[in-house]
Amino acid sequence: MNKSGTLYIVATPIGNLEDITLRALRILQEVDIIAAEDTRQTIKLLNHFEIKNNLVSYYEHNKIEKGKYLIEQLLSGKDIALVSDAGSPGISDPGEDIIKLALEHDVRLTMVPGATAAVMGLVLSGLPTGRFAFEGFLPVNKKLRNERLKSIKNDTRTLILYEAPHKLVRTLKDLRDAFGNRQIVLARELTKRFEEVCRITVDEAIEKYNVESPRGEFVLILEGADDKQMKEESINSWTNISLREHVSKYI
Repeated sequence: MNKSGTLYIVATPIGNLEDITLRALRILQEVDIIAAEDTRQTIKLLNHFEIKNNLVSYYEHNKIEKGKYLIEQLLSGKDIALVSDAGSPGISDPGEDIIKLALEHDVRLTMVPGATAAVMGLVLSGLPTGRFAFEGFLPVNKKLRNERLKSIKNDTRTLILYEAPHKLVRTLKDLRDAFGNRQIVLARELTKRFEEVCRITVDEAIEKYNVESPRGEFVLILEGADDKQMKEESINSWTNISLREHVSKYI
């Protein structure tokens, strides 16, 4: 059996092209194939650094077909670099699926690290960084979204989410309805010229973006649940139910 090639998971800049690493540039030049989430975005990066290579698309709507093709190429001994539109592949994008496929086929894989918007937003937020939970994009389906929010409502860790500009206000309102008026940090255009990090409350964020038009992809960093508040809510939940409800809960 031929030795398989290597799948390189290559992080790319999230905005500022100067954040590319020397290792990433070398790998992008040396591999046999570059699998890109959006070839139109990746070609700009490659052209900027004068890299010419075999570029193929791998995104949500072709990941099954292209995933099989990429695995075949890897098993034949070819090296492949996996890149997303920006940041680290495998984080809230279809890169997660090809990574699983590669592992299932015993393909060697390694990471070429770099910028990740979630970590940068967390560090800049000023909120606790010792324990945090990354939730990515919330489900679009209302029922699934509400279930997700309910499941993390009492999480005391700092919460990190991603959101697109056209869905921002809806998400902020859902967060307010589920969690109350917590502290939130909204980070946008990270590493770019108009980078903005707003440290406000959820209500203030809703008010702000009801007036302003949201632009750019957002990282939302939300403070975790407060232990004292959770205890008060637990006490209130018991005092607000009837004796019959108390009994039925344990029968």
